[in-house]
Amino acid sequence: MQHPDASNLLRAEAELVLEESRRQKAEKTKTLGSPIEIPGKALGIEIRGNNAWIAENTAVARKLDLETGKTLQLFRGHSAPVTSLAFFDRATGSGVDGILITGSWDKTIKLWDTETKECLSTTPAHTDFVKALLVIPSCHLLVSAGSDKVIRLWDLSTCQKGQPLRCVGSISAHTRPAACLCAHEISDTECVLYTADTMGIIKVWKLTKEADQAAGWRSTLQEELTYHRTRINEMLYGHGQLWTASSDETVRVIQHPTPAATSSSPSTKPIPPITHPVAVKAILPLSLTPLSEPYVLTGAGDIIRVYDVSSLDEPELLCETDAHWHDVTALRLWMRHTPIEGNPGLFKREPWIVSASLDGTIRKWRLAELLNPPAKSEDIAKPVVTAPALKENTYKMSEEEERELAELMAED
Repeated sequence: MQHPDASNLLRAEAELVLEESRRQKAEKTKTLGSPIEIPGKALGIEIRGNNAWIAENTAVARKLDLETGKTLQLFRGHSAPVTSLAFFDRATGSGVDGILITGSWDKTIKLWDTETKECLSTTPAHTDFVKALLVIPSCHLLVSAGSDKVIRLWDLSTCQKGQPLRCVGSISAHTRPAACLCAHEISDTECVLYTADTMGIIKVWKLTKEADQAAGWRSTLQEELTYHRTRINEMLYGHGQLWTASSDETVRVIQHPTPAATSSSPSTKPIPPITHPVAVKAILPLSLTPLSEPYVLTGAGDIIRVYDVSSLDEPELLCETDAHWHDVTALRLWMRHTPIEGNPGLFKREPWIVSASLDGTIRKWRLAELLNPPAKSEDIAKPVVTAPALKENTYKMSEEEERELAELMAED
């Protein structure tokens, strides 16, 4: 007679306890943050104007009105979960007449007309899942990272309808899948690229455009950063600072490039990490946004935390918000424009935070209330807005893909 494995029984019991805890929390938080329910899970999200653009595990990209919760557009064409999205403006920085770029588990990158929803091109990009996309506007470059451990560079200046993108470089130095990308531009022929993998390794590359246009871009490894112990979930760069969120339960920020030592300051002391009780999946340093405020928001577990980082050496936890009933996966700034009553044509501009979660909701938070939470009181019931379900050509993940998604989102 076979006896059940005790470790399996304990794990099953722990999973049941977690499931019940989440069920209770789902009821408790069901109206917080004016939730918008979507049919799937948001694997990527970007905010443009009053709209959220969402990469979903249902194999679609969704354009969602944040005010009404209504789906404005669905971009169908991928045959597996859409993991990432980015934009390329035909007029750099205009935000007008943009091209939507999506990456998927189907190993392809697709370009879409944001107005007509027409698929402009499909590029077989990797030999495994596409995990991340990054547009470097001034260089007209698209960077993609895949589970095949390869980083590829694509020329956006020559993209043509019906034609796959032209690959102008690749990097095969990572020994684990690269999951995060960020960059800072130096000129239209040079930039610095940061690539981070699921082992916690960050590689810093100098990308230089070759004089011969047909030759593409040259990548030169500048540095390797190894201060994280495991998977990096998000990475952002700006104002000489590199911010990272990791499954090693920390948020780190470093000055990069490292300031040169001087006689008055012979060495730079490392900035201590901001520690969390669980894996950190999302960060939003407001200093890197148009607000330029000394706060950083983090998503670890189902909680949004706000820190005052006026002094990077002594970050101060200001507040915690029980935001979702499952892991927070993304935090984005939304500069909300609302009409001023009695003043036709005038709008109020106010900063809000948009959060995405594995609980299948997109939630909206007034930044002022996250910084200074109101006294707790009985929640006033607000209607939960549900985005229309996909009625036809609905993508359904296979059992193997569901396991892959669970592993993708699992804490290390």
